[in-house]
Amino acid sequence: MLRQFPIFRARRLRSRPEFRDLVRETHLDRTDLIYPMFVVPGVDVEHEIPSMPGCFQYSVDRLIPAVQEVADLGIPGIILFGIPRHKDGRGSEAYAPDGIIQQAVLAIKNTVDHLLVITDVCLCEYTDHGHCGVIRDGDVLNDPTLELLAEEALSHIQAGADMVAPSDMMDGRVGAIRQTLDQNGYESIPILAYSAKYASAFYGPFRDAADSAPQFGDRRSYQMDPANADEALHEVALDLQEGADIVMVKPALAYMDIIHRVKTTFNVPVAAYNVSGEYAMIKAAAGNGWIDERRVALEVLYSIKRAGADMILTYFARDVVRWLGEMDA
Repeated sequence: MLRQFPIFRARRLRSRPEFRDLVRETHLDRTDLIYPMFVVPGVDVEHEIPSMPGCFQYSVDRLIPAVQEVADLGIPGIILFGIPRHKDGRGSEAYAPDGIIQQAVLAIKNTVDHLLVITDVCLCEYTDHGHCGVIRDGDVLNDPTLELLAEEALSHIQAGADMVAPSDMMDGRVGAIRQTLDQNGYESIPILAYSAKYASAFYGPFRDAADSAPQFGDRRSYQMDPANADEALHEVALDLQEGADIVMVKPALAYMDIIHRVKTTFNVPVAAYNVSGEYAMIKAAAGNGWIDERRVALEVLYSIKRAGADMILTYFARDVVRWLGEMDA
């Protein structure tokens, strides 16, 4: 008996890879990627982070060839996280002229061309208590922290950074940084704001890598409740009003709805951070032979783009460029 099929058959355009490429709706390219890197004091340090296979803590001298490799791959930018030699209650090495990030930025800018250097602006890596601001009587003080964050951002730009990325989630920090940069003649420096940053359990490996776990309590008084969505839109709106040029959702994988809502509501450049826990889970499962690392990682990154992200901070960035090259070969 002759079956009556509809005139349109969806499988026609899935039948060959050339057709599939032709009608692909979402594209992932090396120019969508920002690669996070960790820099530490010392000489000749290249320490693989146990919970993040393939990622390293670098001393400045070993950081430079690694950054050059990123640039040679055509990845447009990196974001730097620093681990200081000494920590104190106010995170003073975060804004010291000779701090670890300031040294790294200067060295990169003197050596590597055609690469955006973005710096994370926060105090948690630099404080002995591990919180993102000034502590008094066990509380994180918002307004006294703003002055230190602005000073940190300015020191990074004076060292040569191309963009600053405040990740602390203090109220008003984008405005404080924007005002300080403008007053010092850096009106053209953009701000990538961690606008919707959740108090997530996905940050564990990063806290190992950056030695930034809080020594008491947690960060739920300033990072967002994972149950909330409308609040994220309010946070993004505030950061845009204060002068943010790009807004970020962090983490990415469990917050696809937030990425989509931010993009459709504001129609501004949106970044998403494919965070350490997301990376580590894929690496661990692939290491046990349970999944195909390349296919799963790319599927996740495509989904982040599909949700509305214009750029992705990901520890897979170097691998992605190689994988995409192999697929095109």
